[in-house]
Amino acid sequence: MSKHDFGYFFHEGLSNMFSHGFMSFAAIGITVACLLIMGTFTLVAVNADANLKQAEQDNEILAFVDDSYTEAQAKALQKKLEAVDNVASVTFISREEAMQSFISEHPDEEYFQDLDPNILRDRFAIKVKELKLQSQTVELIKAIPGIGGINAYAELTNGFITVRNIATVICLTLIAVLFVVSMFIISNTIKLTTFDRRDEIAIMKMVGATNGFIRWPFVYEGFMLGLTGAILAFLLQWGLYEAIAQGVANNDTLQLLSIVPFQQLWKPVGGVFLGAGILIGVGGSLSAIRRFLQV
Repeated sequence: MSKHDFGYFFHEGLSNMFSHGFMSFAAIGITVACLLIMGTFTLVAVNADANLKQAEQDNEILAFVDDSYTEAQAKALQKKLEAVDNVASVTFISREEAMQSFISEHPDEEYFQDLDPNILRDRFAIKVKELKLQSQTVELIKAIPGIGGINAYAELTNGFITVRNIATVICLTLIAVLFVVSMFIISNTIKLTTFDRRDEIAIMKMVGATNGFIRWPFVYEGFMLGLTGAILAFLLQWGLYEAIAQGVANNDTLQLLSIVPFQQLWKPVGGVFLGAGILIGVGGSLSAIRRFLQV
């Protein structure tokens, strides 16, 4: 394709795009909406997964030893705990160590400084391999003789797992559905242009114009519709994401949530939006023009 051909095809595609202003606006609008919805659910899944991985690193189960056990008897439980399925590591914490940790966390509370360590219990800090199996692991630990109690934030970790799984399923479903909807809208937009020019296309075919020469202006039109939708969707997604991140940061109740900075995500998000937008636009245009070339 020569530079002259490129200029002609670009001009024709741009002209077609503006000649059906409302339908072009509708095509861009539906592309933006589809990409924005898909992007939002994908980013929810990404953040849920990031929080889950952080929880896997930070989360630990505290297994308290029965009060009647001596420190030597308590330490003897470590091998039994390490043998439990899904246990990654086990760390023994004596009463004295637990008290020192408690005091260091509350340095301004004078009342806590003179407490007797014997009011606390020996314990084990346990990390698991798979966070999704934490509930089963807790039950196995509880069944070990000498373990007098368990402190585990299963509800929180299960919540992250549930959010991630739901967001992933919704995201995959929406990608399939909205991709088809977007292509349908753009295809019908370009069909209007081809229908208006059906006589011209037939004449061009009869005088020897190739299918490629006739097809390229419509491909450029679809490309520009998809590209415009992708850029607008990306900018809106960026603004929406930053607004939500700021809202979470300013909300005391949601402080435990960690939001992945958009600066770490903008390249893959931009790449996916750009690729999806262009694919939707070009795919829709090729679908629309196919039957009009059968002359």
